[in-house]
Amino acid sequence: MELAELAKKISEKYGEIDRKSGPLFLLSVFFEEAGELAEAVRKKDAESIEEELADNLFMILSLANYFNVDVERKLIEKYIENDPSGRWDLPS
Repeated sequence: MELAELAKKISEKYGEIDRKSGPLFLLSVFFEEAGELAEAVRKKDAESIEEELADNLFMILSLANYFNVDVERKLIEKYIENDPSGRWDLPS
């Protein structure tokens, strides 16, 4: 399943709830999920990391749907067609 197709299915199933909840609520849930992912990474708990990554992706797609943006297209444009890694401050 392509990311755009997944986003569409999420919109069909949860879009009405998301519109009622509003963008600040969706963003706050995303921040909560990001914190849970950080805790799972800290513990190096692969099962929890998988769960939290799924929750984070769900919230990202919910926000993308709310704002009607094509996050799949932007990911391809930004990270596949281009390469921003030269601007990353990575240790040598």
